[in-house]
Amino acid sequence: MNSETLFYIIIGIIIINFLKDKILDALNAKHFKDKVPDELSDVYDESEYKKSQNYKIANYRFGVWSSLFSFVLTLSFLLLDGFEYVDTIARSYSENPIIIALFFFGIIMLASDIITTPFSYYKTFVIEEKFGFNKTSKKLFFLDKIKGLLMTAIIGGGLLALIIWFYQLTQDNFWLYAWALVTAFTVFMNMFYAKLIVPLFNKQTPLEDGELRNKISDYANSVGFNLDKIFVIDGSKRSTKANAYFSGFGSEKRVTLYDTLINDLSDEEIVSVLAHEVGHYKRKHIIFNLLTAILLTGLTLYILSIFISNPLLSNAIGVEIPSFHVGLVAFGLLYAPISELTGLSMNYFSRKFEYQADDYAKNTYKAEPLISSLKKLSKNSLSNLTPHPAYVFVHYSHPTLLQRIKKMKAK
Repeated sequence: MNSETLFYIIIGIIIINFLKDKILDALNAKHFKDKVPDELSDVYDESEYKKSQNYKIANYRFGVWSSLFSFVLTLSFLLLDGFEYVDTIARSYSENPIIIALFFFGIIMLASDIITTPFSYYKTFVIEEKFGFNKTSKKLFFLDKIKGLLMTAIIGGGLLALIIWFYQLTQDNFWLYAWALVTAFTVFMNMFYAKLIVPLFNKQTPLEDGELRNKISDYANSVGFNLDKIFVIDGSKRSTKANAYFSGFGSEKRVTLYDTLINDLSDEEIVSVLAHEVGHYKRKHIIFNLLTAILLTGLTLYILSIFISNPLLSNAIGVEIPSFHVGLVAFGLLYAPISELTGLSMNYFSRKFEYQADDYAKNTYKAEPLISSLKKLSKNSLSNLTPHPAYVFVHYSHPTLLQRIKKMKAK
């Protein structure tokens, strides 16, 4: 196989992936005006359902144009030897492979962010604003962008530099050292993300003593779940949408509740949502997801180690001088179909785990408040109650609201 054949395979993968996504989006859009199932008839009244339809249509149209722009830009960049151009610029600053790689990805990351910022700005300040979700100020929006770029540069750049250093030292065996590095980083972030990263973007405060905290503590004690760290995060400064999540292990284990969740749900409903999250912990879903991510990373790095030294990878995307960083880009494009398959598998397990967590909450607490909380959260986020099954299969990490309610009501 020559570099030209590999180039056309990459182009084919990008085109097929784009068409697949657009066909699924179109199929899903055809269901926007479906009649709401009887089991969900109390989620929306007529005006709210109309609003949810308009929200879905607005996001669908925005998605079509933004993804089309991204698709055309990606193809143009490949066809016009954009990677060769960026690589030449990066090489003008240094001869050190690590410095070249950092400049290469830094230029691409910065340019990509500048190009896509108008789209995220429009989504936040036009679509989300129109439907009453946005609470972000323009200052906060751009501050988040800057913080995100700095974090990516520091953390991503540091990891990339170490991986290339491993490659220079060990060549084909670099993947073992890279795997160990990424594994250590993944475990560390799972442990300390809420303590180290979240405070850079949000304020977290311990849930104050009172009836809600007592109910949460009583439930946690009833299922033998040691939970001392319960925090409230100021999610309302960006959006009206609500959420809750667990993070950490051992002494760093904590639950974080969005202030919007506390405002939207009753105490019983909040405890039921927490019971669902405890279910994930008790059923070892968090450990499964962590171990699976680590194993998939190892497999990916091993496959990368087989092909990364082949100059065909760099040549396939128009770069004459073979390098690790350009080969990494080409490999990422070629690996996309495998990523799609692993993504489908992870979504399948995720949906299965959601049923198990619901069942745990039902058996250790109550099903009724969890059902009512899911309905409220769906209503408040204008969720799609009638998605196309194929769209759910490919994109949903959670079962649909209807599927979850039917499962919980079943004996």
